[in-house]
Amino acid sequence: MKVEYDPKRDLLYLWLKTPGTKATRTETIAPGVHADFGQEDDLIGLEVLDASEVLQDNVQFEVDVDVPEQPLEVS
Repeated sequence: MKVEYDPKRDLLYLWLKTPGTKATRTETIAPGVHADFGQEDDLIGLEVLDASEVLQDNVQFEVDVDVPEQPLEVS
């Protein structure tokens, strides 16, 4: 897993697959939080828009994502 933060755009991205993996679809799973899925419908990563507002002083947040039962590959 890799975490990237762009302070200019206040954008946080959590890579669950190899960074740069192309998404075939994106779902909004919570206000300001988007899940990117790959060609095999695997979860690639989570994007948090306006991260400082969404996360505030929290280091963690909770979202429900319906993901097919497959082992999670973390690199």
